Amino acid sequence: MKISQQAYAERRRRLLDQLPEGGVALVAGASLVTRNRDAEYAFRQNSDFYYLTGFNEPDALLLLKPGRTEGEVILFCPPRDPAMEIWTGYRAGPEGCVARFGADQAFDLTELDAQMPKLLDGARRLYYALGSDDALDGRVRGWLNAVRAKARLGAEAPEELVLLDNILHEMRLFKDDEELEIMRTAARISAEAHCEAMRRAVPGGFEYQLESAILNHCMNRGARFQAYSPIVGGGENACILHYIDNDAPLHDGDLVLIDAGCELDCYASDITRTFPVNGRFSPEQQALYELVLSTNEACIELIRPGVPWNEVHELSVRLLTEGLVELGLLDGEVDDLIESGAYKEFYMHRIGHWLGMDVHDVGNYKVNGQWRPLQPGMVMTVEPGLYVSPHNDKVEPRWRGIGIRIEDDVLVTEQGAEVLTAGVPKRVDEIETLMARSGHATRS
Repeated sequence: MKISQQAYAERRRRLLDQLPEGGVALVAGASLVTRNRDAEYAFRQNSDFYYLTGFNEPDALLLLKPGRTEGEVILFCPPRDPAMEIWTGYRAGPEGCVARFGADQAFDLTELDAQMPKLLDGARRLYYALGSDDALDGRVRGWLNAVRAKARLGAEAPEELVLLDNILHEMRLFKDDEELEIMRTAARISAEAHCEAMRRAVPGGFEYQLESAILNHCMNRGARFQAYSPIVGGGENACILHYIDNDAPLHDGDLVLIDAGCELDCYASDITRTFPVNGRFSPEQQALYELVLSTNEACIELIRPGVPWNEVHELSVRLLTEGLVELGLLDGEVDDLIESGAYKEFYMHRIGHWLGMDVHDVGNYKVNGQWRPLQPGMVMTVEPGLYVSPHNDKVEPRWRGIGIRIEDDVLVTEQGAEVLTAGVPKRVDEIETLMARSGHATRS
């Protein structure tokens, strides 16, 4: 499943239409990254570049120049090299960029320094992600200086450098139908993978075995890559927010927290579920779990067009703080505990983030200094959590070392919210039933 070339063309047209007279936009692709010695990490294209092109080769550049007679969409790409392609795979080359990726004109990278000053000549503003790549920043300065050097011949270099992010990232914040279909598929695959991990959990097993179940299921469904490094934290490890060692044994009586989601055509999913290794919640585990679950559900219920972003987070803070007071883990007036930040000892992150091509996706959370209202087409995560440090001597020992997070991917719709990750259970009875069917003991 992939975004159509028609959709990429429409995105480029929308961006071109937003550039002012005399504006040009430069977007760079990603480069290969060395893992160690002469081995490289699997290539992952820059999200902004891929959003506009669908082109998945390293070191490419896109220039958009409205009104240009020879064509407004110019791509630079690696040259064809049949000898190297035996080793590294086939390349599109300039001809392929025009024939298959919608470029009006394309050059290979060996022509970059010769062609770019010509393309920038006469532009007034250059829209570019300045500061993202020091090496490319240096080359851009070189191209601008090359134009300025010909000023006596009538050449005109751009007088302003403007960050492209404000325009492009606002476009990416709102997902179209093709994007949503891919995100629904990625969420469904990841939900199935979490269910498989629940079935595989067993006391005496290891965290990495559950990670393996996640990866295996996603790959078998066509999602080769994860959107981020999976977190599989058993027992006290669930209290480490970005724990990725995933190498500890799973003990009877512990919970295990799994935060994992696959990527499909560069679109992310992001799911967290927490469940008992032996298939049965203890009373303390269930009490905290039900509090996190009710908060998750209440926050999702609140999501609808017009609700300010931060209102969802504020609701999570209030509900979790009230629950912690009721359970005796916090002492005091709820308003005072919120104002002082006392709840942050147990809930130290925010309710969620934008989701899209990046797992922490682009898009401003505030507009003109105000929390922006939710609008249809936005996708966000809802992920309340509670983490009782094993070293917290202010609470009774029975609570210590319990870490719980429940995370869903939620689309803002005209009517309210659509939970993309509903395919993986999160109610206590649903989890225990699923695990019992897989050979775990049922609650006595």
